[in-house]
Amino acid sequence: MEQTLRPPQEAPLKSVRPNIVQSIRAFHADGLQEAAMQLGHHFLYADLSKAQSKQEALESIARQFTFPTHFGKNFDALYDCLTDPLHKCGPQPGFVVVLEHIPSTARFDKEVREQLLDVFRDAADYWGDRKIPFRCFYSFL
Repeated sequence: MEQTLRPPQEAPLKSVRPNIVQSIRAFHADGLQEAAMQLGHHFLYADLSKAQSKQEALESIARQFTFPTHFGKNFDALYDCLTDPLHKCGPQPGFVVVLEHIPSTARFDKEVREQLLDVFRDAADYWGDRKIPFRCFYSFL
């Protein structure tokens, strides 16, 4: 019996740098979750559409990412939860993170949005230094 060889499946996220924070653009959360699964990476998803403030956004991220109950609900604590405890758990395969509907309100203005994304950029750098892919995709509400 003759066996036909199929061409190898194109690597998911092949066109996306391994350590980046970027707009979700042409991607969809479901597709990114599937790509994470194919790559064997952790998939973290947060829908921030109901958040109106920094505090509410951090609470939403903590709940949806299942952070520990002692999470400090500030940007330093967010960075710590995205890096140190995971690193101490042993080798990590990689991360695909989706932050959908980041709010744009008086209490969550452009400066706060940039600070939030900077935390994820810093986490991408942290993991990049360890040669671990950390891709974060975001959209604004």
